[in-house]
Amino acid sequence: MIQELSPGARPDIELSIRDTFGLDVEGTVPAFSTRDEHVPALDPSYRFDPATTMAILAGFNGNLRVLLQGRHGTGKSSHIEQVAARLNWPCLRLNLDSHVSRIDLIGKDAIVLRDGKQVTEYREGLLPWCYQRPVALVLDEYDAGRPDVMFVIQRVLEAEGKLTILDQNKVIPPNPFFRLFATANTVGLGDVTGLYHGTQQLNQAQLDRWNIIARLDYLDEGAEVEVVLSKVPFMGEAERGEMLLQMVRMANLTRAGFAAGDVSVVMSPRTVISWAQNYRVFGDLDFAFNTAFLNRCDEAERPLYGEYYQRVFGREPANTAPEDWKRV
Repeated sequence: MIQELSPGARPDIELSIRDTFGLDVEGTVPAFSTRDEHVPALDPSYRFDPATTMAILAGFNGNLRVLLQGRHGTGKSSHIEQVAARLNWPCLRLNLDSHVSRIDLIGKDAIVLRDGKQVTEYREGLLPWCYQRPVALVLDEYDAGRPDVMFVIQRVLEAEGKLTILDQNKVIPPNPFFRLFATANTVGLGDVTGLYHGTQQLNQAQLDRWNIIARLDYLDEGAEVEVVLSKVPFMGEAERGEMLLQMVRMANLTRAGFAAGDVSVVMSPRTVISWAQNYRVFGDLDFAFNTAFLNRCDEAERPLYGEYYQRVFGREPANTAPEDWKRV
């Protein structure tokens, strides 16, 4: 059950972009001075991509609709959440999987008990609830949404567009501080790689309503090392710093192989973090690699991944269990 959030709440302070996000940019962005339970948890070690951060800040500052596109594991959703966390801006994520229907989004009649009697009562959906409040709504997996759901969203893509609830003969104007974001793995033209099953071709008239479409790519080598270290500090101890650099280089080889059409599965930063965590558990780098990544790859492509591994580590990954069960 979503707790009540005052529709009258409004940003009451201005934060420096340079001081808050570490970007070499003059200017401020509106923010709330207090946090509530809808504000995402703050990750102090989060690393911001400058171009993506500026696109998101433009959405918050100017009430622009922002769509982030990029491959899995690049941190699209977390980027929006971490900006919201620093602005103390209430933020909710909705995953547009195939089970999310129009009535889930808009609302529906429900039978409730009142004074010992069953009565029918209209229950508001997430979209009108957010639309009337100072909330940043993030539509995850935007390119996987059902067509009937997407047409509901189309109206609220206009900054001054009113949301019509036909079931209630009601027209809802937007809260001045409602913000809308979305993330997608494809650019709305469908999936030609086979990586993202369930994604759809998007209505180009709807895509045209997004004010900003930003692309978020994988981090550079040094930045990715820092991200993994922030999640698995263990990898920065003793001689493991050089090992972590090699792990990131291995991930970059899979990405280059994917771009060239040689392999069909890439290692995301999330995969590298899982690899580091598994290494801490098992104490065996090869076994950790197999369990974090290789075992979900196509059998025919495993020799190529073995070749990438050979280039980086000077050996192919051993397909054996660790000799000792120990936490390193």
